[in-house]
Amino acid sequence: MSALAAIDIGTNSVRLLVTDSNGLELERAMRMTRLGQGVDVSGILAPEAIARTLSVLTEYAVRMRTHDVSKVRAVATSAARDARNGAEFFDAAERALGVRPELLTGDAEARCSFSGATVGLAPADGPFLVIDLGGGSTEFVLGTAEPDAAISLQMGCVRMTERYLHGDPPTSVELSACASDVRAELARVRELIDVTKARTVIGLAGTVTALSAMQLGLTRYDAKRTHHSRLSATQVTALCARLAQARVSERRELLVEPARAEVIVGGAVVLATIMTELGLAELLVSERDILDGLAGSLR
Repeated sequence: MSALAAIDIGTNSVRLLVTDSNGLELERAMRMTRLGQGVDVSGILAPEAIARTLSVLTEYAVRMRTHDVSKVRAVATSAARDARNGAEFFDAAERALGVRPELLTGDAEARCSFSGATVGLAPADGPFLVIDLGGGSTEFVLGTAEPDAAISLQMGCVRMTERYLHGDPPTSVELSACASDVRAELARVRELIDVTKARTVIGLAGTVTALSAMQLGLTRYDAKRTHHSRLSATQVTALCARLAQARVSERRELLVEPARAEVIVGGAVVLATIMTELGLAELLVSERDILDGLAGSLR
């Protein structure tokens, strides 16, 4: 039986999902490479960030050969969209993978995330509001069987950290400026999406799953525990405050994925502000996301 592979080259991490032709998961992997390092300021992908990412893509090419993968869909998102030297990276990524990554638009990213996040959920629990909080952007999608409205905003854990949170720990002024930027961006969500229609709010990506693991008190990452766990707005606000008061070295001790310590506060501020400003009392944490949507498109 032939295998299929999906690769998501994001601003903060590079992830791989390998399934069989029926959708059975064979392998799922994640490496943090911070491809988007400095892109918000410089407008280019840093050479060292490209090198880190290419190293992981080379590793993933080996893994795909091990699984005898016959179809691959690789995509790049926010950081690659923003960078002036994206073509240089895509050429090198194609050499590493054997397939050229697609540059997803924010709208396409949102729709793939919705497709993956809603797998296995009952339509009766919809409409769903899917919030995919990435490194460089955050996507909002509302729909039941398929998206009815979607928007991608230029705010994510890496972007907001680099833009505002320079102290260790960040100052109250820095945190306020970050939250203020998020609130301003959310005005665009209100114009396009009626979030009050959502019966179920679903949160995706590393910030959300990291906060879930912290709330659950996990000492090692366990996707079976975090998947379809729930986070209340009160819990998110409390976790955000705890992380924001800690130094980076202390955050590494609090997180099951210590590599997130430098950007987790930026992501937590984004999520806490989203939930407060949009009146979202609770969200369902999902380990299924854009990767699952991409893999499904290959079957």
